[in-house]
Amino acid sequence: MQEEAQVNNIAIIGAGLGGLACAIALRKLGYEVQVYEKARDFRPVGGGFGLLPNGLKCLDAIEPGILSLIKNSACEISQTVLKNNQGETIRTNKSARYKDKYGLPLITVWWWHLQQILASKVPENNIHLNHRCIGFTQDDNGVDIYFDGEKKLRADLLIGADGINSAVRETLFKDGKARYLGSMSWRAVIKCDQQLLNPGELGFVKSDREFMYLLNVGDGHFSWLYRQLLLDFSLSPNLDAAKSQVLSKIAHWGKPLQQLVEMTPSERILEAPICDRPPLDTWSTGRVTLLGDAAHPMAPALGQGANSTFEDVCELAWCLTHYKNISEALTNYERRRIKRTRIIQNRSAEGEMDYYKTEEEKSPSRVLQQLQMSSEEFQNWILSYQPPTI
Repeated sequence: MQEEAQVNNIAIIGAGLGGLACAIALRKLGYEVQVYEKARDFRPVGGGFGLLPNGLKCLDAIEPGILSLIKNSACEISQTVLKNNQGETIRTNKSARYKDKYGLPLITVWWWHLQQILASKVPENNIHLNHRCIGFTQDDNGVDIYFDGEKKLRADLLIGADGINSAVRETLFKDGKARYLGSMSWRAVIKCDQQLLNPGELGFVKSDREFMYLLNVGDGHFSWLYRQLLLDFSLSPNLDAAKSQVLSKIAHWGKPLQQLVEMTPSERILEAPICDRPPLDTWSTGRVTLLGDAAHPMAPALGQGANSTFEDVCELAWCLTHYKNISEALTNYERRRIKRTRIIQNRSAEGEMDYYKTEEEKSPSRVLQQLQMSSEEFQNWILSYQPPTI
């Protein structure tokens, strides 16, 4: 192995899933790591989402034993259920193929629960809340990072894990606003008794130019995610208006589905446009690089946002231990990641629009045609990913 990278003190912007996982991995390698988060506190936010075999393999590599903790506050999916908009089951499909083929299942979890599990693995005094990054400058020896309130600090390496509207990315590349994909989203997690899904089931409600995911996410919590095809969007003026908007859109749906939204407190509903950004050719300049949604924000259609972020963490950690200076480490990090994430980004954008098409309207995927892969081969390419040994 080559001489260790010339880095001691690392600053990570963003205490989401990627930033916290990265802090865990890099602290284990002996780096001094500090995480800076704009939020004033950790609140129960985010929706439910799926952890797929590639992401689970990475989490296990980052923190051996963490999967058992996650499973205790999540739901292992045994079958998926397709429903019509009256809540009636059309068909069910067994999901055991994930575990049989890749050794790990599909798990649905609440974003906030996973954030809390990851945060528990980082010492409290290494996570700094109420730190909104507004930019940085760098020289040959380090990076000066600037925050609201005239706060400033210096690090050897800066990692931007601050999401789709990343301040680190904007300072690096100035590529402006995210790209709206024509799909609008409302989602929430609530604790409730519901009759729509059995334990271990994941539900999908298909309707005309709209759909809803139904997820058990563990500990009695249930997540619904409603999306609609909208060429233009405007955000609701307040929380109650956002809830009213969803209820008006599904007024023709069955009562059990309407009741899910009715029983959801307005403050728990997150309304947001589905956006991504065009893939970048580079993620790094000097002593600064990007990770996760800051590097490759993607539509959620393939469920690879968080899962591919955990891949980034493993690859970045590996590169920092195998190359003798920052430039080599970051160059190789990009070489190992950008081509793969570009493909996943582009296919995710296609997949988002496919949700709204009938079978007759769907056309062959350009991404899969370019790769000369079937859908099954593509899924296998994603889920068979093996993280490097950190």
